[in-house]
Amino acid sequence: MSDHRFAPGDRVRVLDLPKPGHVRTPHYIRQKLGRVTEYTGKVLNPEDLAYGRSSGPAVNGYRVVFDQSHVWPDYQGSPNDKLHIEVYEHWLEKA
Repeated sequence: MSDHRFAPGDRVRVLDLPKPGHVRTPHYIRQKLGRVTEYTGKVLNPEDLAYGRSSGPAVNGYRVVFDQSHVWPDYQGSPNDKLHIEVYEHWLEKA
């Protein structure tokens, strides 16, 4: 049994968590729908590491792809253009 919630192909929504400071999840992808393309493994939480806290639990990471036109409503490029971003599991929910 896997210890991560999502698999390649899963549709996800990026949460808009009320976390201040250096959180590694850009505001422009919050509440956006994407698709998991890869599980990238467990790492110490970069949100903790940014503040010198290295004793917290490891978190699962994923590569998520978004349609550029969904992220940027005024996007003028090809409708096939994609944005790939690594997102940590606690920022994602099933869509």
